[in-house]
Amino acid sequence: MLHRLQANTCTRSVFSFTLLFMLLVASPARAQDVGLVEKKTFTLAAYTTVGGQAINNVRLGYETYGKLNARGDNAVFIAHFYSGTSHAAGKYKESDVAPGYWNPIIGPGKAIDTDKYFVVSADTFANLNSKDPNVITTGPASVDPATGKPFGLSFPVVAMRDSVRVHKALLDSLGVKKLAAVAGASGGSVQAMEWAALYPDFVARVIHVIGPGFDIHPYVVGLLDVWVTPIRLDPRWNNGDYYGKEEPVDGVAQALKIVTLTARHWGWAEKSFGYKPADEKKDPAAAVANQFQIESVLNSAGMARAKTTDANHMIYMSKANQLYRLSDAEVKGIKAKILFVPASSDVIFPPELSKRALERFRAQGGSADLFVIEGDGGHLDGVFAIAKAGDAIKRFIESD
Repeated sequence: MLHRLQANTCTRSVFSFTLLFMLLVASPARAQDVGLVEKKTFTLAAYTTVGGQAINNVRLGYETYGKLNARGDNAVFIAHFYSGTSHAAGKYKESDVAPGYWNPIIGPGKAIDTDKYFVVSADTFANLNSKDPNVITTGPASVDPATGKPFGLSFPVVAMRDSVRVHKALLDSLGVKKLAAVAGASGGSVQAMEWAALYPDFVARVIHVIGPGFDIHPYVVGLLDVWVTPIRLDPRWNNGDYYGKEEPVDGVAQALKIVTLTARHWGWAEKSFGYKPADEKKDPAAAVANQFQIESVLNSAGMARAKTTDANHMIYMSKANQLYRLSDAEVKGIKAKILFVPASSDVIFPPELSKRALERFRAQGGSADLFVIEGDGGHLDGVFAIAKAGDAIKRFIESD
């Protein structure tokens, strides 16, 4: 449930700076990066959603790190967050400002050791960043083969489970016979748990980072609606019919601003900004238009991110997350060991949700452990501070 955190030269915000800083200082000196990575495309001629709707010509992007062994059982799948992408580690080119979002824990000698594991990460259906040239996704912005025009709101509703099912077909095509682990942060943790429920004999371990447990909390169902409300209120959204016209950029920018703020914590806001004005010469008390620094930064970052974000895709991704809820039978059928990794200051999926899920899973005989990421960065500590959980993740993956 995170906004995309990949830095680039056109997004000079506090978020890209923070990500770059964390990536530079968090990786162990003994470890190496995966180097340059290639984005590839997986295609399916036809797919039927869990809701029974057909989608033709499905295309989702993916990338891999490391090598698959002869038995096909050393694979680790990385599922991305709300508006993340498959770019979990490495760089596409040397000039990239920063590597993938989980670079501190993916690579030779790192927690998810690419000398040992074949790591795969893939874009979801309705990935928010459909305008990013490095993202390959099928969603409302895709062209409907039947009409030759973008689907818009005629695109079928997709759940996170739909992305997992297509990703399973991807792994089958790559020769993967079993997953040593599936890991993900936030919306990626939702996918990780779906993997364990759908394919209990295929998944050995789940690394559930800053996640909700086995279902989305009703509070977050409401929060997801709040996130996309600015899009619906933008007149240019036009009930999803804006392709080839002026797009609802303002609504998307405000939506992304809300996502960012709710994904943080008041400790982060206090430490990073305090009461500084956006312009020392413009006292916020002197005029309504004069802003505090936190307002200015959030607005600027939201507008920069809006350039690669599709409005309808954001609405569809919110719906996909709202639909996450495993049945009692599905939870009982999970055979994988689970490592819950909440963040202490997370106000979207607080640690209490992971603790409840852990107790529920253990009560039915399942194997589960907990590691809490300490800090005041909020939900985003599951990305920016993931290195703090590196040793715990490494021990978990390598445990019997």
